Amino acid sequence: MRKKLALAAVGLGAAYLMRNKDARDKMSKQFSDFANTPMRGDKDKDSSSSHQTAQAHK
Repeated sequence: MRKKLALAAVGLGAAYLMRNKDARDKMSKQFSDFANTPMRGDKDKDSSSSHQTAQAHK
């Protein structure tokens, strides 16, 4: 039952995006912005190394 509801929601969302160009453009921009964000380990290597040394001193 949950799988059917999830598929119905996906279908309705796809139909909405197909009809609404502004929503499509907004969704596309969000995905491209998300693709440009760094991964968790790549964000700031200096702070992670200082965090590891702080853990070692405990």
